[in-house]
Amino acid sequence: MKEKIWLSSPHMGGNEMKYIQQAYDTNWIAPLGPNVDHFEKDIINYTGVKLAIALSSGTAAIHLALIMLGVKSEDEVLCSSFTFSASANPILYQKAIPIFIDSELDTWNMCPILLEKAIKERIAKGKKPKAIILVHLYGMPAKMDEILAISAKFKIPIIEDAAEALGSTFQGKALGTLGDIGIYSFNGNKIITTSGGGALVSNEKKYCDKALFLATQARDKAAHYQHSEIGYNYRMSNILAGIGRGQMEVLDNRIAARRTNFEFYKANIASKDIEFLEEPEGYFSNRWLTCIIAKSFNQRENIRLRLEKENIEARPLWKPMHQQPVFKNYPKYVNGIAEDMFEKGLCLPSGSNLSEDDLNRVVSAIKS
Repeated sequence: MKEKIWLSSPHMGGNEMKYIQQAYDTNWIAPLGPNVDHFEKDIINYTGVKLAIALSSGTAAIHLALIMLGVKSEDEVLCSSFTFSASANPILYQKAIPIFIDSELDTWNMCPILLEKAIKERIAKGKKPKAIILVHLYGMPAKMDEILAISAKFKIPIIEDAAEALGSTFQGKALGTLGDIGIYSFNGNKIITTSGGGALVSNEKKYCDKALFLATQARDKAAHYQHSEIGYNYRMSNILAGIGRGQMEVLDNRIAARRTNFEFYKANIASKDIEFLEEPEGYFSNRWLTCIIAKSFNQRENIRLRLEKENIEARPLWKPMHQQPVFKNYPKYVNGIAEDMFEKGLCLPSGSNLSEDDLNRVVSAIKS
């Protein structure tokens, strides 16, 4: 059998072991430590945000963000429908109600028109939403100018789910830094990885101070262990943060490689039957995953199964949350775009460690 080509595998830069070894040599084999401090500074310096907290996952970051914004039982939270379930699951952790918003065609992200419609209808029913969870899908920025204007108009804060979008920018500003609270993911398949991990970022000190307190088991200041609030074990370990430090050093190279993958695929397989998502003016995508839209479900499946036969991993685009069994009974504002993308869309191998031979194998299988 031919060697496996993965969708998006980890890609080490070389210095990760240096920082891991430092943790080992100094016996910082524990949560927190010098690597965590440095990794947080790296995120701040790269994105321009004021504060960053390294956490165990991006999901943990979303959960803490909801708590920071006061989301409680029976509150409503507006959420992108076209996303991974980790964007929406924390809403249920808080026993709140997700309100799913469909996509628009220019970026595949949350539709501003449907967002405003949903807000007006929820307010008319006597329940103003407490927060917006906005996802930057596959690294492509959402329509931030319009969505930020809606957020300001109705005074509803934004949680920017930039789990897939570290290194992407909107009008020159880093995604994750434009809303009230941003989140990143460093899962094994992301553009850089800490094996498992995430971060919460914000320009508001009050959010980060409280999130840091809750993420470290909400321990009160006392000589003994005392707790006045329920906390969480959400901090990143010093070992994993060492991996993150090495990964941050090569982030720009990883972005360049993934953007090159996108251009290679586009140059070789774009046609009237296979479409690619282009960047609107002022948008910069890290191209975490290169995605195509086929002309039909059958064509997409033919491509996916042919790639599978060649031992090449490809994956349908996210199944919308409003179609998921666990979320199907919650309110939704839809236009059919996310459902259509799910039916026809496919993610192609996009790792920054793909060779030219790998890319040619993928293209050859698709053309066949």
